[in-house]
This record gives sequence, structure tokens and C-alpha cells, in this order.
Amino acid sequence: MNLIILLISSAFILILAYFTYGKYVAVKLKINNKNITPAHTLGDGIDYIPSKTPIVLGHHFASIAGAGPIVGPIIAVTFGWIPAVIWILVGGIFFGAVHDLTSMVASMRHDGKSIGVIIQKYIGQKGKQLFLIFSFATLILVIAVFADIIAKTFVGNPGVASASILFILLAIVFGVVHKTIKNKRGAFTVASVIGVVLMYFFVYVGIQIPFSLDYKVWVVLLMVYAFIASVTPVSFLLQPRDYLNSFLLYGLMIFAVIGVMIANPEIKMDNQIELSTESLGYIFPVLFVTVACGAISGFHSLVASGTTSKQINKEGDAKVIGFGGMLIESFLAIIAVVAVMVISRTEYVSRLTLEGPVTMFADGLGGIISSTGISIGLATSFVALAVSAFALTTLDTCTRLARFTLQEYSEDVDSKPGKMLAKNRFLATSIVVVCAVFLLTSGEFTTLWPIFGSANQMLAAMALLAVSVWLIKKKVSPTFVLIPMFFMFAVTLSSLFLFAVKNFNDGIYILAVLAAVLFLLALVLIYLAKESLKKELKYNNKEMEKI
Repeated sequence: MNLIILLISSAFILILAYFTYGKYVAVKLKINNKNITPAHTLGDGIDYIPSKTPIVLGHHFASIAGAGPIVGPIIAVTFGWIPAVIWILVGGIFFGAVHDLTSMVASMRHDGKSIGVIIQKYIGQKGKQLFLIFSFATLILVIAVFADIIAKTFVGNPGVASASILFILLAIVFGVVHKTIKNKRGAFTVASVIGVVLMYFFVYVGIQIPFSLDYKVWVVLLMVYAFIASVTPVSFLLQPRDYLNSFLLYGLMIFAVIGVMIANPEIKMDNQIELSTESLGYIFPVLFVTVACGAISGFHSLVASGTTSKQINKEGDAKVIGFGGMLIESFLAIIAVVAVMVISRTEYVSRLTLEGPVTMFADGLGGIISSTGISIGLATSFVALAVSAFALTTLDTCTRLARFTLQEYSEDVDSKPGKMLAKNRFLATSIVVVCAVFLLTSGEFTTLWPIFGSANQMLAAMALLAVSVWLIKKKVSPTFVLIPMFFMFAVTLSSLFLFAVKNFNDGIYILAVLAAVLFLLALVLIYLAKESLKKELKYNNKEMEKI
């Protein structure tokens, strides 16, 4: 396989899928611009703000991307690049894009609320509580892990820290300017061009003026930043930063494609397919848990039904943002695989253990991009900076999502503190930050992180379950959602079972117990969904008898 052919054919397949299968899914969901979005009906200037399509796409793409579509696919190459590429394309189109778009539209049809609220309406109160508790715990874990990763990155590479600070300041200025020129024709395009040019300039400036601080200081500053990003209007910091940062990944992908076209690097990775490996286990279910964000990820449903659904200007934008955003991420995952196909399997296995997937991605892609005339040092630093920038995006988005989750859970608490928590974003965010800091300082996040992959894919299965029940009760044929739902439950339950057994045998009982609890949680939600549909069927039969 030639790398040029791989990239071009992958891009063609993804674009074709957007215009064909994407249209089919949009028709099934009855997407119509006549439906007024929550951004307008509930506009509050804080979370619900109708925004331009490129801005919301930038926010959504930056939030769901992070390091996931890079780390997962590179690790998955352990089974061979062929199964990794096939799953990225098939999973991205028929699983991930469907999951993201349906979660987004379902949320928009329910006042921009999360999947948890949809579960409450169509499956039951207990289902909602279980989902929100699980989602909150998962988000706190992600916040702690990413705060640790970013802080260590800033300590190890002060230039990345400097550039990141400049990006944040630029985003604030861009947000203010955009608000000022909002209705002026052509002004948004001009402001965007200037903002993107400055952002890329700051990549160079940041490397020249490294900013060094202690690890603990960075953790404190990162959590303060996450707090501010969570409570301020999305148009002030979160939205403009994500929008501008998305151009880092767009640029990364464009440079990667141009680099491959120019250099046409030799493929040194063999075509061997491993059905099982000593380090990861069996290809099923591990491959489908490992690739995650590049094909389907439960975290995407939290973003789609959390922040994104509250910003969409008109319903037709959902297809571009939800379905299209996922396919762009799938292409990024293909590029991640390409970055390690230029080395042999022996070198790949050795470096994966010693350096980790992010360093391998930066070195591999940096070498390819350097063929465009950019120095290899600057190219490698640019790739590393892009990954770090999106890790920071994941941190601030997760903090806001955890705040939403906590507030939605508190809406059902019949007490004065509960009602206060449901309405006070400052109090809710404070609790989120305190929980994340506690987990981070205790060090327990390193113990819990290995189960995240299975937990994340269980979120995807549960989101698809909620959407399926919603569609069934709306008399819409849900086959296009049911197939990925059944598959993801098979993946999740198999993964959790094997994970529990392995950790029990290894004496890591906390992970074994957690895996067993998640296994039971999935079964409980399936049971509740089944009972809800049985009641619906009985009701319909009674109504038919009356007629």
C-alpha cells in the first residue's frame, strides 16, 4: 500500500460517506431548519448562545479530538495497520458519526440537555441517576489525568507552555472582537484570518520564549483556568479558543497530506495481522476499545449533548458539526496510523514501550512535514504543541461538562442545597474542581485510568441505547442506531469481563471490582430500557383496543 493512495482513498471514502450516509441519517432524524434550536429558545448568554457553524464545529472538533484519535490508533497498530485502518473507516462512518449526530439531535430536541435527561424521560429516573453518576465520575477522572499530562508537558517543554498562554490571550481578544463585529459582513472572515495567522506565529514565539514553572504550580494554574473556562460565557474563552485551536489540527492534517505527497515515504511496517498480542490481548474486543475517538467514543456524546447542542444556530448545522466533525477526526486517526507506518514493526514495538504514542506521532509526522521545507525541529515541536493544545481543550470542556452533569443530577434533589447547586454554576464548578484536585493529589487516577477505555465505550453503548429508545417511542425505525448499539454493548461487556478477570488474577482488586460494577450497570440500563419499551407496547395495544 502506498501512503499517498491510503490517504487519498481514505479521504474519498469519508467525504462520500458524509454526502450519502450522512444525508440518510439526517433524513431519518427529520432534521429541519424550521425547528428552533435551544440556543434561541433558552438563550442565556452563558451556555446557550447561537453561533456560526464554523465556530461551533471548531469547538466540537477541538473538544472531541484531544489526544484520543492519535494515541488510540497508534496503540491499535499493535494488531496491524490494516485492521486499525478498516475499523477507523467503518467505525467512524457507521458507528461514531451516527453516535455523535444522534446524541446531538436528541439533546437539541430536549432543550439541549444531556443524554442523562433523555434516559430519564424514556427509560426512567433510576437510569438517569446511574448515567449521570457514571458520567460525572468519568469526567472527574479525565480532568485529573489531563491536568497531570499537561502540567508534565509544560514542565518538560516550557515553549509549549508559553505558546499555550499566548493562545488563551489571543482567544479572549478574538472573542471580544467577534462579539463587537458580529453583524458586520465579511468582518468575521477577516478576524478569523488574522487570528489564525497570529496563532501560528505564536507557535514560533512560544518556542523562543520558554516559560518555566514547577509542576504543582502548573496544576493550580490549570485548575484555575478550567474553573474560569467553565463559568464564563462560552463566547468569552471556550468557544473562541476551541475555534482557533481547531485550525492547528486542520493545519496539521494539511501539512501531513502535503508532506506525504512530496516525500512519498517508504512504508516499513509489515502487513501482518495479529489476532492476539501479549501486551494487549485479543483483537476482539481490545481493538474496538483502543481506537476509541478515531472510530467511536462515548465521550463524544457528552460533548454533543453537553456544550455543542446549546450553541447550534439552526438544526441543519448538526449534520456538519456532528457527522462531519466525527469524519474529520477519523481522518486524523488515519494520519496517526500513517505516522508509524514509516517505521518497521520491530522499531514500532520498541519505541511504543520506551517513548509512548504521542512522541512517536510527533517524530513520525514531524519527519513527514519537514519535507515541505520546514525544519524538522520546528515541525516536530509544532506537532507536539498541537497535541498539547487539544489536551488543554479537553480539560476545559470536561470541567464544563462535569458542571452540567452535577447540575442536572441536582435538579432532582428535593432540598435547598440541591436546588442551589442546580442553579449556581460557580458552586457546581467549585465542587468539580475540588473533586478533580483531590483525585489528582491522591495519585489514585493512575490506578483508575486503565479502566477508562472500557468505561468510555460503555458510555457510547448507553448513549446509543437512549437514542434507540427515543426513536422507537417516536415511531422511527432505529436500525441504523440499533446495530452499532448492540455491537458496542458486545464490545463493552466482553472487555469489562476480561478486564475484571485479568485484574482479579493479578491481585488488582479495585479495578476488578470497578469492572464488575460497570458490567452490572450496563445490564441494569438494558433491563430498564426493556421494561420501558414493554410498557410502551402495552399502552399502544390498549389504545388500539379502544379504537
